[in-house]
Amino acid sequence: MRIFQVINVRWFNATAWYAITLSRLLADAGHEVLVLTQADTDAERAAKALGLTTVSVDLNTTNPVRFARAIGHIIQLLRAHRPEIVNCHRGEGFFLWGLLKLAGFRFKLVRTRGDQRPPRCDAFNRWLHANAADAVVVTNRFMADYFLKRMRTPPKGVWLIQGGVDTERFAFDPEGREAVRAEFGFGPDDLVVGLLGRFDRVKGHRELIRAVARLRAEGLANVRLFLIGFDTAMTRSEIEADIEAAKVGDITRISGRRDDVAACVSALDVGVVASLWSEAIARSALEIMAAGRPLVSTSVGVMPDLVSPPALVAPGDEAALARAIAEVTKPEVRAEVLDRQKRIMSQLTLEEFLKRSLNLYSSLLDG
Repeated sequence: MRIFQVINVRWFNATAWYAITLSRLLADAGHEVLVLTQADTDAERAAKALGLTTVSVDLNTTNPVRFARAIGHIIQLLRAHRPEIVNCHRGEGFFLWGLLKLAGFRFKLVRTRGDQRPPRCDAFNRWLHANAADAVVVTNRFMADYFLKRMRTPPKGVWLIQGGVDTERFAFDPEGREAVRAEFGFGPDDLVVGLLGRFDRVKGHRELIRAVARLRAEGLANVRLFLIGFDTAMTRSEIEADIEAAKVGDITRISGRRDDVAACVSALDVGVVASLWSEAIARSALEIMAAGRPLVSTSVGVMPDLVSPPALVAPGDEAALARAIAEVTKPEVRAEVLDRQKRIMSQLTLEEFLKRSLNLYSSLLDG
């Protein structure tokens, strides 16, 4: 197949990760993939680092002259490459692809929603997703319900494809576990609770810090906190201020940027997604689950599709988060959680991600 993946995303966030991972899988499977990016962005650099063929097109501009140039550039690309599938991973410029398709360019248009914010439910947007787009890909059941019930998108046009994770790379690493725990001073009897994610208010670091402080105050003396992440929207000093306020500085460690993420995840005894909103794709959750670490999570985005009680709590509820962490330390609960995770992860491999995406593309071309 000849495929355009439109990834006009500035940061290397979950949306960009999903799109670039899919692009690499398609290219490795022998398909002709052109990745359209915003110039000089983290997403573009990540795509190039994987050896993908990229072209920068300024779809995010609000300048009419630059947007007109972008339209001309896209038309040139369409004529030169004649894509069979165009998959848009962001809303900016999506309507343009819809108009070009209606103008006679012969490609099937897919809109992938990797963002948890629902689109505006107005007449134009409903038409755009139901008529201009040949399919809408969503990454969780909440968004699927929104398109089916609110946007009134035809059921045959809504596809739930949650992505996937490299289960070989993020398999449990016993040697890495021991090395990382030794590096950060965690003992063999310590209960290491950790969050994997960039420093951003949305990720709920403060709530997890306070939950761990609560566990310690309630007598869980061996609890430790490991924050696997680095500065983005928040700085390390801001995170450290929350740690100091909760009086858990002596039991908390921060990893900073690491190349051995799988080893750091393996060092955990309990993984946590404490996010306050978003998590449409939940890359870190998949990596924690792939490493065989029991996961406690808030009920945002895709997480109810992956995690069930007693390991699922309301966002922002520090007391419930502390109780859930304590609960999964019980052997019978831990075994139940890990068994469910194993079954979920069997459907969220990179191989399944590629297969489901190709099933969609093939159905559009055969239809």
